[in-house]
Amino acid sequence: MRSEELTLDTTGRWYVDLTPAAAEFCRGEGDGLLHVFVPHATAGIAVIELGDGSEPDLRELLDRLLPRDDRYTHRHGSPGHGADHLLPALLSPSLTVPVLDGQMALGTWQHVVLVDTNEDNPRRRVRLSFVSGG
Repeated sequence: MRSEELTLDTTGRWYVDLTPAAAEFCRGEGDGLLHVFVPHATAGIAVIELGDGSEPDLRELLDRLLPRDDRYTHRHGSPGHGADHLLPALLSPSLTVPVLDGQMALGTWQHVVLVDTNEDNPRRRVRLSFVSGG
């Protein structure tokens, strides 16, 4: 297994397209699996289409499902921070993508993104791991 950690600053962004970094990480590898993991209790990883309006739709969905108010028992941080801690229950903190001949086998419009609505902590780490198919 080969593994690498990315360090990101999400200031002013609630999602980050990880696809270019993941593609570069897989380049030169053969067949196998790419595992993407975010070791944070308030962020998740998703596969979505970008640039077609899916981004605001996803944000609206998350805001509807996880309102940013004081209803949560977990209340430290900015208003609605309890919602940030529920995000990984909806968007997994990890995912696995098949890799064929060094290229992620994503669909035409699919992108791998970090979703992070937590404005209290913009420093994020993402672990990319490649497991060879043999």
